[in-house]
This record gives sequence, C-alpha cells and structure tokens, in this order.
Amino acid sequence: MKNLLTQKHIPLLGWSSSSPLNFRPEAKTLVLLVIGLILFGVGETLLIAAGIGVSPWTVLAQGISNITSLSIGEASFFVSLLVIFLWIPLKQMPGIGTILNAIIIAAVIEFSLPFLPYPEDSIYQILQTFLGVLVVGIGSGIYLISNLGAGPRDGLMTGLQRVTQLPISIVRTTLEIVVVIIGWSLGGVVGIGTVIFAIGIGPAVSMGLATVERLSLVSLKNR
Repeated sequence: MKNLLTQKHIPLLGWSSSSPLNFRPEAKTLVLLVIGLILFGVGETLLIAAGIGVSPWTVLAQGISNITSLSIGEASFFVSLLVIFLWIPLKQMPGIGTILNAIIIAAVIEFSLPFLPYPEDSIYQILQTFLGVLVVGIGSGIYLISNLGAGPRDGLMTGLQRVTQLPISIVRTTLEIVVVIIGWSLGGVVGIGTVIFAIGIGPAVSMGLATVERLSLVSLKNR
C-alpha cells in the first residue's frame, strides 16, 4: 500500500464521476458517495460521543462565537461559506456531493448520536476517538473518489494540495493545526480529542484514499 505520508492525489477509478459538475451520475457512483458520507458522519459522531474534545473546525466556530453575537452553529455555517469562497482562487469545483455533504452528515450525527457509546474511562475515550478519526478517513476516501464534489473543508484541502503539490496528509494536517491555533486563540476549547483529530486526520484520509483505490482495483482484477 502507498505510503500514507506521500499520497498526492485523489484517485479516479472506474466508478468515479468524470466531473464534479455531474447532475446525472451513475447509480453506483451516487450510492458510494452516500455510503462515504454516512461513514464520515458516523466517524464524526464517534468523536462527539467520546467526549474528550471537538474537531478543530468546531473549536474555530467556538472561538468566533466568543467574539461575536453568533451561536456556534451560525459561526460554523459562516465559516463553511468563507471556506467555499476560498475555493474560487483555487479553482475548486462544487457538485452534488458538496450539497449532500452538509445534509447527510448532519442527519447521520442527529440520528446516530443517541445510539453510540459514551465511555467514561479515559482509555476507551481515546480509543473511540482514534476509531472516529479512522472512520472519517475511510468515509472521506470513498466520497472523494466518487468525484461528485467535496465538502467545504475537504474541497479546501484538495485545492491546496493541487496548488502546492504537497502530500494530502501534510496539507490536511497543517490545515487542521492552523485552524486549531486560530480557534484556541479566540477562546475555543481544545481537548485531547481535538489534538488527536488534528494530527491524525491527514494520514487517515490518505489511508482511506489508498485503501479504497486498492480494494477497487483488486475487485476489478477478480471479475
């Protein structure tokens, strides 16, 4: 398997859309997009239920909420809008996945949160956080390879990677750390789970991309 620290591109496979601006994708591509987003949402929910720190972007929303009259939800929404505007100079293209990203992940968090464990032991909290990061990475690999448009943060990641030509893991990790620092400086709350997510999400997404690519190629060879 490819080195997790050197993966530099989003693979395009036989089931990937030819363009993010595809409003009539194949059924297989759309189904895999939805599966990826559901896994992403479950991973995010595992992080929340672990209870030892929110994601870096939520820390940023908390910080903005502290210095404005906005709620955390409103701040998160405006941060997402700002990130999408940053897509313009990066020539990043939205698509169906950009819209479904917001809808499906929010719905999965809302539905699954009551059913997931809320560990009290710190060891299990940390393990659940690592599991959440891993599941987010795998979900990201599936939905990004579908090539139907990334969510705001993932789109910023892929745009910056294309411009800088740095490995995806480095781009994503750097982005998350910068966001944590800004959010913390504005008064956002940082926990051990936040640090685990910020450091681990880059390699996890890179691993997800490489794993999905490899499994797809193996499946194709076995036909």
